[in-house]
Amino acid sequence: MKSANSVRAASVGVGIATGLYGISFGALSVTAGLDIWQTQVLSLLMFSGGSQFAFVGVIASGGLGSVPSAIVSAWLLGIRNGFYAIRMAPILDLQGWRKPLAAQLTIDESTAVSLSRDGVEDRRKGFWYTGISVFIFWNLLTLLGAFAGELIGNPEQYGLDAAAAAAFVALVWPRLEGLLTSVAAIVALVVAVFTSIWLPAGLPVILAGLAVVILANLIYRGDKA
Repeated sequence: MKSANSVRAASVGVGIATGLYGISFGALSVTAGLDIWQTQVLSLLMFSGGSQFAFVGVIASGGLGSVPSAIVSAWLLGIRNGFYAIRMAPILDLQGWRKPLAAQLTIDESTAVSLSRDGVEDRRKGFWYTGISVFIFWNLLTLLGAFAGELIGNPEQYGLDAAAAAAFVALVWPRLEGLLTSVAAIVALVVAVFTSIWLPAGLPVILAGLAVVILANLIYRGDKA
């Protein structure tokens, strides 16, 4: 019982802390040009904080004409969830309708809390409690932020046109723990900033992602050799 309560408390705490970013996302999404319902659908279906901030960040800088680039940018950042799913599959051991539900809840937070626990049962509880908690708080606070964004109006009046990038950096920064991830982040930053001088919004992010993939491939080959 004590173990279950500990998992539940940790999961709800993570859900609330992560959900608070939803306020920023909702406000930024609306001020970037999306409607409240579009913002909410994005949070309900995409449900991946970093990808969502990347999506609205590209739209905020390039307008609705940059939607294709925004989609590709969000997809590149969302690939990591597929690797989480591979890691979680033997732990959850799901069949039938629970598989797509688990896929939707496979995010950074649910995976991290699950893998931080000992024992299969506690790991499963950590995944489900955290995934559901984050989903509820994220979407509720996204809606709150979207309504607030409509009241704010033009984001450039308040310097909010750069807030999407700042919020994304806040999400990513704690994950830059190792040398490889730090180098990859620096390479991506340099490529994105340099190419943004000539290329339309969205394309620099895509090129930065490709540069990191090439870098990782070179390092991986070097290690094998």
